[in-house]
Amino acid sequence: MKQTEEELDLDINADLDDTELDLDSDDDLDDSDPKRGGILQSTSKRVRMIFSVMASPNRIDILRILNSKGPLTYSELKSLAGFKSKKESGKFAYHLRKLLRQSLVALNKSERRYTITNLGKLVLSLARQIEERSIIESGKMYVRTSSESIEEFNSHKIIQSLVREGSLPLELAQKITEEVENRIYKYQTTYLTGALIREMVNSVLLEHGHEEYRNKLARLGMPVYDVQEMISNLDDVNNGAEGLLFNAGQRVFAEHLLTNVLPKDVADSHLSGDLHISNPGIWSMIPDTIFVNIKELIEDGVDLGGKYLDVSRMSTSKQLDEITSSLSVVIALLSKEASQEIVLDGLVPLFAKHSKSIPELEQKLTDTFAISSTTSKYNKNSTNVSIRLQLGIDTKIINAIINAYKNYTKITPIPKIGLIIDIDKGKITDVSQAAAEILSLGGKVMFAKGQTSSHGITNGSTKVSGPLSIILQSVSINLPRLAFESNKDETYFRARLALLMKPALVSMALRKKAISDLTRRGLNPILAKNTQYMQRSSVSLVVNLVGLKEAVFNILGFQNNKEGRDILYKVIETAVDVSAKKGKELGDTVAISMTETEGSARFATLDGEKYGKNSSLNSMDTDFYSQGIVVNASEVSNYTAKSEPISECNKLSKLLNGGLLVTLQIDKNATVEDIKKSIEKTSELIPSFKPVRPTSICGECGFKDEPFDDKCPKCKSPYVV
Repeated sequence: MKQTEEELDLDINADLDDTELDLDSDDDLDDSDPKRGGILQSTSKRVRMIFSVMASPNRIDILRILNSKGPLTYSELKSLAGFKSKKESGKFAYHLRKLLRQSLVALNKSERRYTITNLGKLVLSLARQIEERSIIESGKMYVRTSSESIEEFNSHKIIQSLVREGSLPLELAQKITEEVENRIYKYQTTYLTGALIREMVNSVLLEHGHEEYRNKLARLGMPVYDVQEMISNLDDVNNGAEGLLFNAGQRVFAEHLLTNVLPKDVADSHLSGDLHISNPGIWSMIPDTIFVNIKELIEDGVDLGGKYLDVSRMSTSKQLDEITSSLSVVIALLSKEASQEIVLDGLVPLFAKHSKSIPELEQKLTDTFAISSTTSKYNKNSTNVSIRLQLGIDTKIINAIINAYKNYTKITPIPKIGLIIDIDKGKITDVSQAAAEILSLGGKVMFAKGQTSSHGITNGSTKVSGPLSIILQSVSINLPRLAFESNKDETYFRARLALLMKPALVSMALRKKAISDLTRRGLNPILAKNTQYMQRSSVSLVVNLVGLKEAVFNILGFQNNKEGRDILYKVIETAVDVSAKKGKELGDTVAISMTETEGSARFATLDGEKYGKNSSLNSMDTDFYSQGIVVNASEVSNYTAKSEPISECNKLSKLLNGGLLVTLQIDKNATVEDIKKSIEKTSELIPSFKPVRPTSICGECGFKDEPFDDKCPKCKSPYVV
């Protein structure tokens, strides 16, 4: 019968003389020898035997391999331990037998795999502690590295790091290292860390005037205090441990963006408050808004390549169960590849063949929306998922989707999924009742003509047949700041706007290139694999204007009349002209928008601190600048197409080629019938608008079934969101 490699090695090993391989002469002592001192002597011998095992580097390596890799077969362990030639088979078998005899390694006979025992782990830990303590007690300087090891201090590694990481000339690197080494010896520090050495290097670089080199070598991260505060204050963390990890990681990448990626003038403009970069931690990694044809994506089958290997692979879907399962997976994965919004088109034709089973479709879609709402999020606000429905096509399917969404809204305190209803070719009265009910429940509904996101961003794609359009929109300009610094000169104000836009657009073009490169290398697998990111998709750069009315009326001093509004239009025309010219120069599609951004409140805060309480900001009713246009639902019934608020809104909508967010502000006490009438009336006057109704939600239990103000009627909590 043919022997296995393991059996053959162990047979050879049995014939070897132990003295030829190891000097552990106590191996063959008899534990029962009375002259040896009985049980105590036996215990002492066992400890000596374990120490004899630790004396061999080969055996320590075997323990380390099993500790890190887990259970291994004989051949796998032998190869990883470096015993690859046939001549070394006996040696390996000998060392393995030693470990087995002392119960440091165990063999699972059914699986024929070797594992490290708890005693083996203890011995390995003890060996590491002895090694570290011996290093410290020797009196030399040693460094605890970022790779969790202790090494003797070596100045040549500093030189190598300066040349490799900072691109310093060799002569300068040697000079800096010599000074750092002198300081280290002067401080007589016995126990160094890589972070401490890096701090010293960067300090010396600054003292010698090498700030650019210092920025390349800077260690990115957070102070200990900030980490402790992040763990202590969990009010803003509603995404579990993932939320903490995302927050910490984004702090690092945001710092990297501002110190090493963006041009210095753009980074300074962001930090000073001239402009605002949203989501800086993921700014160079993923797009902001994606318009995607979900029908093509699901029917072709989602190809993830070698990414997300723990996600089930979905082939071409035809049955209702398969389609809804694929839909939930695609929504979850796509949500990771955009920072603000995913707009899903083609959902109605996707379910066109299933119009005979409407009740089942509604239930399946409700479940799909509910499952999709569990996806992780990068920020406090989730990436919105908007389902675009074009009225005038398959009414049954549209109503089924709307009813499913209503059911989802009932069971979800703050929905991350919303509806965008395209009323260009249909009657709003067909859906206004259901939409009003959804809004009364705290749902999200947007009405638009054409492809528009729930933030009011329009799809500027020039590739009509393409399955994907990508919008990069996370740069907002602080118009009140420019107005403050223009000495109430409107011409100078617009000139400053043009000057600020040019470097901002250059940085956005760099961002487009960075995202494209990372996507091609697999960071965003759906965009890369399923849509041929650069070949079949369209990418647009959108600059957002914030505080236009405050800049023109409050600061530049114009009246809110025809002359003043003409200045508003001139400002937008200037921005559009500059973006078009710069876009041609860069070879990109560039547009201008006015939509909501967290930068609005930041701008108002920074300007209040900079210009004082006596500034023109005192005339503002809110602590943030205007974002888009707000129309009050209680007043809309009195408006006509020629009313000033409506005509101004439509004029701005035509000028802003990147989109305008028009918010229809609905009173929280409005009835479903009131909401319905407001929606129908507004749709006659404005092409695109977003109804918003405040809904009280309990921050403790998520209750929102009925209006309340002070405390939750269900759990009595005063924490109202």
